Amino acid sequence: MKFIYQTWWKILAVVLVFYTLIAGLLFHVPTLPILHETIRNLYFHVPMWMAMFSVFFISVVFSIMYLNTGKEEYDLASVECVNTGMMFFVLGLVTGMMWAKYTWGEYWSNDPKQNSAAIAFLLYCAYVVLRNSIDEEQKRGKISSIYNIFAFPIMVVLIMVLPRMTDSLHPGNGGNPAFGKMDLDNRMRVVLYPAFIGWALIGVWIASIRYRIRLIEHKKNTIN
Repeated sequence: MKFIYQTWWKILAVVLVFYTLIAGLLFHVPTLPILHETIRNLYFHVPMWMAMFSVFFISVVFSIMYLNTGKEEYDLASVECVNTGMMFFVLGLVTGMMWAKYTWGEYWSNDPKQNSAAIAFLLYCAYVVLRNSIDEEQKRGKISSIYNIFAFPIMVVLIMVLPRMTDSLHPGNGGNPAFGKMDLDNRMRVVLYPAFIGWALIGVWIASIRYRIRLIEHKKNTIN
């Protein structure tokens, strides 16, 4: 937990995000039919999912640690990682819908990838509802931790596996080639890969701030 108080990775996160914001708008991108300049959204849409997966995975780690130790701090860290992940989940959905409007003709076309992502989002909404419906702290922590541990692999299957098993307009699914195989040249990789790291670190940073606020509130309520 000492990692969250260090400064170097926060500076790195800011530098990488500013770099990708500038480079994503100014650097050269392949000239492609249909996509045209909208391919720049790749630098913003996909890193939102990377940040989401990162903090969701960390939340699972903290859930396991809580079940093993019973320390309330681990439960608080887990739930704040989930809350942060849901924010990036929404950003991923919104940027995907904006891209779909310009490439597929409408914001929501009931594509298997979109529908699976929506179901996965509802899965984590249910986590929030479940947690808020239980008053007793230890019971709430254990039940929500168990739910969180099982929700993560289900979410991965919904987003990464099931859409690949059917026809889909989304790159990399249903026989539709992914950008990495056809369109993602090395000039885009020097922007996209730093974006992955930068936004993932931003996600961890936001989650750490939320955790520290929640921890202060918890200690205050305990004293009172």
